[in-house]
Amino acid sequence: MTDRLAVPRRATVRRATKETQLELTLVLDGTGTSAIATGLPFLDHMLNALALHARFDLELRASGDLEVCDHHTVEDTALALGQALDTALGDRAGITRFGSAHVPLDEALVRAVVDLSGRPWPAIELRLVRERLGTVATENLTHFLRTFAIAGRMALHVAVLAGDNDHHKTEAAFKAVAVALRAAVALDRAGVPSTKGVL
Repeated sequence: MTDRLAVPRRATVRRATKETQLELTLVLDGTGTSAIATGLPFLDHMLNALALHARFDLELRASGDLEVCDHHTVEDTALALGQALDTALGDRAGITRFGSAHVPLDEALVRAVVDLSGRPWPAIELRLVRERLGTVATENLTHFLRTFAIAGRMALHVAVLAGDNDHHKTEAAFKAVAVALRAAVALDRAGVPSTKGVL
């Protein structure tokens, strides 16, 4: 696996539309450092937690039409992060492929399971009841994880198993995804982890 790490698994994605402008750099084999500014402090908080617990290095600067609402910024950030993950994984040779985690945060408990299969399938059940967390609509937090899974070409199952506090449920969800991804992207074999020979 040492030879594969000689070329850092990283990607930079730039996205510019009439609604958002962003630049994102992702390093899979990092230390969990991040510098994130989307204009949505709660989203920044979730992405900082994801980077830390996945041990990804993540830099992100985004500006969007927040005077309209948070949707475009959340969605385009998820698209860019998923695209960066897909690009950084390359042909996906050598990866563990699967990862899972149960993560608690006080009364909340979340299960996340990921398969870096190349086939996108999001199954996200956050069971949030509040309309917003900070300046982010809670429906857009579910949308973020769905979009991330599709753009990243992975099956991603996230389920809140227990919890009363929506902040706790959401933060546990992002941390659980992070821990599952950390396991799934790890290099532990030769070749592509599929009987098909390709992911």
